[in-house]
Amino acid sequence: MNDTPYDPPHLYSAVPAEPRPLQPAQQRIRTAWTADELMATEFPEPKWAVPGIISEGVNLLAGPPKVGKSWLSLGLALSVAAGGTAMDTIPVEGGPVLYLALEDTPRRLKTRMGKILSGTAAPSGLTLATSCPPLPQGGNEAIAQWLDRNPEARMVVIDVFAKMRGNSAPGASAYDADYAAVGHAKRIADHYGVAMVLVHHVRKAASDDFLAEVSGTNGLAGAADATLVLKRSRGQADGVLHVTGRDVDEAEYALRFYAEAGAWQLLEGPAADHTIGDTRATILRFVRANPGARPKAIAEGTGLESDLVRQTCSRMAKDVQLIRQDGGYVVPGVTGGDA
Repeated sequence: MNDTPYDPPHLYSAVPAEPRPLQPAQQRIRTAWTADELMATEFPEPKWAVPGIISEGVNLLAGPPKVGKSWLSLGLALSVAAGGTAMDTIPVEGGPVLYLALEDTPRRLKTRMGKILSGTAAPSGLTLATSCPPLPQGGNEAIAQWLDRNPEARMVVIDVFAKMRGNSAPGASAYDADYAAVGHAKRIADHYGVAMVLVHHVRKAASDDFLAEVSGTNGLAGAADATLVLKRSRGQADGVLHVTGRDVDEAEYALRFYAEAGAWQLLEGPAADHTIGDTRATILRFVRANPGARPKAIAEGTGLESDLVRQTCSRMAKDVQLIRQDGGYVVPGVTGGDA
């Protein structure tokens, strides 16, 4: 037996020959109860890195190339590390963040951070690295070592996940390989109670189901605790962030990207108000506030021409953006508007 003590790798070290397995979370956390015991147990609320959007556990953030995933993830990392607000809207509690920018150089990171910070001080709680071993070959231990040094850590970002997933087990199916790859990150997230964001890509083919657009098999989204897909949009918004997960309510958030500041801003109101043309958005907002409104009332309330309102409402009804009800219109899913 080799009695030589194991010397864990530094975050920036080369891949170790014999990485030490992370202690399974099951050895520290109870995993079985009788039904009455479980119902009588009080559990803490999930720890949010970004309330309502990114919770503790594995969060798969996917989007097409050049859509702005890295700008979004770096902006969130800076916000969480400093505390304050994320996406210029959501209050966040500050705490250490590890950002693995595996497709960037230090110079590019500095340039991007300078643009986002716009003269404000860089948070000391954000650690950035441009290299790390794959998770199965020592990356999990390297991240665990950083988390041990930063017990108040709130988030770890891996940009991009493909750089750290490692090789698949021989003979494993594509689904099993994807599930196991995310499983490495989930083991760390569950063990430390931290949010891990895995930046990933989407397929070229679009789909009505945003989960189906995540590149790879369903094993990726199946193993993740939450999946976020950033998609390009039309209308007033530059993008829509689709979110679903075990601890996250399924939702859509309209975002606007300010290129000069490298910043994503969360827009107020439902995403639909920002992803359609100005005329439709104006009518939609008015009908949401005045359910059952008739075209004449909509025209008077919005200042739009009567003929334009009638034509647009008719088209919106065909597109199920509005529903006709008793001579007026309502918004689907609101005030009795059943699509």
